[in-house]
Amino acid sequence: MTAPRFAIVEAPSILGLRPTGVEFLPEALLEAGLAEKLNARHAGRVTPPPHDALRDRETMMLNPAGIRDYSIELADAVGSVLDRGEFPIVLGGDCSILLGNLLALRRRGRYGLLFMDGHADFYQPEAEPTGEGASMDLALATGRGPDIVTDLEGRRPLMRDEDAVLFGQRDAEMAEQYGSQPVPERLRTIDLVEIRRVGAGAAATGAVAHLTRDELAGFWLHLDADVLDDAIMPAVDYRMPDGLAWDELTTVLRTAVASGRAIGIEVTIFNPRLDRSGQIAEALTRTLADGLAS
Repeated sequence: MTAPRFAIVEAPSILGLRPTGVEFLPEALLEAGLAEKLNARHAGRVTPPPHDALRDRETMMLNPAGIRDYSIELADAVGSVLDRGEFPIVLGGDCSILLGNLLALRRRGRYGLLFMDGHADFYQPEAEPTGEGASMDLALATGRGPDIVTDLEGRRPLMRDEDAVLFGQRDAEMAEQYGSQPVPERLRTIDLVEIRRVGAGAAATGAVAHLTRDELAGFWLHLDADVLDDAIMPAVDYRMPDGLAWDELTTVLRTAVASGRAIGIEVTIFNPRLDRSGQIAEALTRTLADGLAS
């Protein structure tokens, strides 16, 4: 198998969240040497429109039009990378950047999604307390929610339920308390309890097997930093106990890349403002390099 050629796209959008500091994720990982470690080309920066803190009355979301427009622009940028035969590494930003990345794939065919996140991100707008799209992105990507953000270019859904794997989630009780809609059974879930039961390697192998079915042209990787253990990744906005260890994440990334079917990755939610020493950025960068370049 030929090693992938990497290209980094900066996508510092906070349209699905707030300007908390996650918008500085690209700079932090680049300063920690991510491009050099992966010998990656810098493929540009997609700058988001201004954030509007007022919740839209019609959709009950923050910045729905901004998310729509940004998703299309990001899809164009990621598509250009894919057209060159490169592996895009998209540095967010909040989790709403998922929509633009999946739109780039949806334009090309049918793909899968390995969704590594401490949260299911399956809220409906009326249940999400502040209207943040970053808590709804997996639901929106699978076609659930307002048309303005779910029917991009008339391509709803961007991702079929049966083509996604929710991996490492540990917020089920909290989501139920807040009234989040349930994750459908067709969407495979390998939560943290299951990962602990079978081990990260076996769990990753099962997820990748599901995403390398013949009907899929490949699969995308979504990595929210809060899938990691709070003890090693406190630099996130919505903290929860427990999570994956660094070596477990490395194992998952290596398993995905070794399949030859992983087509790109996005990294979201790491907040450099909560990493005063820069040591967490260095550890995250090292893990990404070890996992993707193996």
